Amino acid sequence: MKILFAASEVAPFAKTGGLADVAGSLPIALASLGHDVRVVMPRYRQVDRRVFDLKHAATFPVPLGTWQERCDIFEGRLAENVTVYFVDKDIYFDRPELYRTTQADYPDNAERFIFFSRALLELCRTTAFMPDIIHCNDWQTGLVPLYLKTLYRDSTALRKTRTVFTVHNLGYQGQFWHWDMKLTGLGWDVFTPEGIEFWGKMNFLKAGLVYADRITTVSKTYSQEIQIPDYGHGLDGVLRKRAADLSGIVNGIDYREWDPSHDRAIAKPYSSARLSGKAVCRKALQTLVRLPLSNDPLVGMVTRLADQKGLDILTEALPEIMSLGIQLVILGTGDEKYHRLLTDAAERYRGAMRVLLKYDDAVARNIYAGCDLFLMPSRYEPCGLGQMNALRYGTVPIVRRTGGLIDTVTDYDPKTGRGTGFLFTDHSAPALVDCLRSALDVYGNANKWKHLVQNGMKQDFSWERSAQEYVKVYRKAMRK
Repeated sequence: MKILFAASEVAPFAKTGGLADVAGSLPIALASLGHDVRVVMPRYRQVDRRVFDLKHAATFPVPLGTWQERCDIFEGRLAENVTVYFVDKDIYFDRPELYRTTQADYPDNAERFIFFSRALLELCRTTAFMPDIIHCNDWQTGLVPLYLKTLYRDSTALRKTRTVFTVHNLGYQGQFWHWDMKLTGLGWDVFTPEGIEFWGKMNFLKAGLVYADRITTVSKTYSQEIQIPDYGHGLDGVLRKRAADLSGIVNGIDYREWDPSHDRAIAKPYSSARLSGKAVCRKALQTLVRLPLSNDPLVGMVTRLADQKGLDILTEALPEIMSLGIQLVILGTGDEKYHRLLTDAAERYRGAMRVLLKYDDAVARNIYAGCDLFLMPSRYEPCGLGQMNALRYGTVPIVRRTGGLIDTVTDYDPKTGRGTGFLFTDHSAPALVDCLRSALDVYGNANKWKHLVQNGMKQDFSWERSAQEYVKVYRKAMRK
């Protein structure tokens, strides 16, 4: 099968969130199953041509509105058997960040990703790569399924191509004023409630939901949640109409990349059979973030600092949490209000709490390896990767019952010894504190805790299993 994987960010080239991790791992897993997989993404400023050894591959015009823009394509490698095409256009992608400044989204995001969507389709025609499937991801590629059913339906290279559209987070939809329609080349006949119109605006994500041959999202529970108003962000009706074409497939993690027995970023390797190295990693983390070498339970978070991630209930619960005699380390960036709140709290609980307002892969790995517990009190969570990383490193997750957290963490039962973490239901500060207390009770029993840690480390959330599920979806799309 020929698969073109289209994403606005791909690790290790450019990343703001979990989409990049998926786009950097799933194509490799698909290729290992014997498929011809190629990836296409923008060439942002941070994608240095020399660092990644990129070669110029093609130049062609891309229709945009009433004119055409020159597009250059550079070619690189994600893996030995996975080619990556980089759409190069400095006026759109040579910027400090991918989608926004620290204050607001780039005002021309509609134009930027209309160009990207048209460019990747023109790429197929120019290179004569005729994909069976274009796997689109999130709003930035939402117009691609619509284009294939309209402007490109008679294209020889793309006539038999089918689309799968994956929603990584329904909350980010790519909504733009209706006059940006003139940039798409599409007729106003698609700007309807049944098409891409959404409360008077053009909605890129809705385009993917309406026109893709198959839809997936990143966990089974989230695929059910987004069909109800509480989680549907105004698109639950559209998703209910497409329910027969909607699947939930849990993301995976790269078990070679995330492996405490071979991770060079942590202080000492360890495994579920030999856990002694984790205690060394604990002390190393305390030293790294300048916390006392205490035996108090060490709790970590690697997260975007936003309401969706439960920072509202966390900050409300902090006084009670810190009264439980723990140490807390938080790594991440996000909303300015949480930068202020957490910085103030770290000063107030100096000696027990550290906040690092950045993202640093090495520090993140040390948190996964060195902490005893990992907090994810999300309001909603399409899949989540942090809890799977934590399980892999023997750090017990405390999560809210939502989305992919339900699908990847099972509640610990001290009577049977079964389970991998601790779950709470209400999105509230008291529920979070009560769940943490329950975890600390088990932490006080060394034998039970060791068994719980080993339970988590034995879980299998590798990409190979998820890739096989995606292949099934691709085949259904091709039969449609």
